[in-house]
Amino acid sequence: MKRKFSIVSGLLFMHLLLFSQERRYDVVFDLTGNDSIVQKSLLRWVDGILKANPAANLEVVMYGQGIDLVTNAHAYRPDLITSLTAKKQVTFVVCEQALKNHLLDKTDLLPGIRTVPDGIYEIISKQADGWGYIKVAH
Repeated sequence: MKRKFSIVSGLLFMHLLLFSQERRYDVVFDLTGNDSIVQKSLLRWVDGILKANPAANLEVVMYGQGIDLVTNAHAYRPDLITSLTAKKQVTFVVCEQALKNHLLDKTDLLPGIRTVPDGIYEIISKQADGWGYIKVAH
């Protein structure tokens, strides 16, 4: 009887350990527009999430007109974007096809901005890895 009790107690304890761990906070943001209200909201969300949960992993994927957020010529709040990209858990990613379509290259981007061959594939890959998805729009 003591052995059964020990086994059941051990299993319950292991169950509690497994399910009491904090959930991951991984979010990919999908930005396709250059509306300044949307850009302000996005930056406020990213900054706010990091303040509330410093362990969060956040990635902003931009394609279409969304790339304006991080271009040298059109960036909204480049100071904030630069400070966010300095954090290891925040990534701003631009689709290389979008750059090409806008006749831009990597030198037209703010420092710290990464590029990927296909922005949509990047989003799908993050979702397949269990990341949450937020379409940034209003």
